[in-house]
Amino acid sequence: MPKNARGISETVIRRMPVYHRYLKELIDSGIERVSSKELSHITGFSASQIRQDLNNFGGFGQQGYGYNTKALKEQVDKILGIDKTYNSIVIGAGRLGQAIARYKGFRDSGFNVISLFDIKEDIEDISGIKVRSIKCLEKYIRDEKVEVAIITVPKEFCEDVAKRVIDAGVKGIWNFAPYDLKAPAGVAVENIRLNDSLLTLSYFMKEIS
Repeated sequence: MPKNARGISETVIRRMPVYHRYLKELIDSGIERVSSKELSHITGFSASQIRQDLNNFGGFGQQGYGYNTKALKEQVDKILGIDKTYNSIVIGAGRLGQAIARYKGFRDSGFNVISLFDIKEDIEDISGIKVRSIKCLEKYIRDEKVEVAIITVPKEFCEDVAKRVIDAGVKGIWNFAPYDLKAPAGVAVENIRLNDSLLTLSYFMKEIS
């Protein structure tokens, strides 16, 4: 399993958003303290695994007390970078791109979608966010200091679009195109495989039918 520069495995990193989600739910429910055992019941991870995961980033709990939910969530926010804000764009203003632009959870997570781009030049604004011609993509990225590009274009255009945004200075790509992008050092890429997830659901449905 790949590790980052701090030697922390990708498996551990991918569990952190789960902790973030459940901690938010605990806080919203008015719960101020939680033990690793209680977190284990909620998340499905073992208590020892939870402690090991969090210890990778420092000691956040107290023996016999557990974790302060708000303090721990703040630490997880910092680990995940949610305490920062990233100027983001969506490339591809089709149905998926429009749905992503409308999703308010991005702003809550620090990803501020400031524009969409499309090959068509007559698309109306989406929930107040302007749709621009892809012809001005690189200039806009440089002028607005865009850090994240969300790609929802067809497979055959994905690699070219990725190269353009990387050359323009984007440091993160969230790729929904059915193509596994690989990026140079210094650029983070998350390939979202919607069809893989759908086929996994198909398997589990077959098993219970």
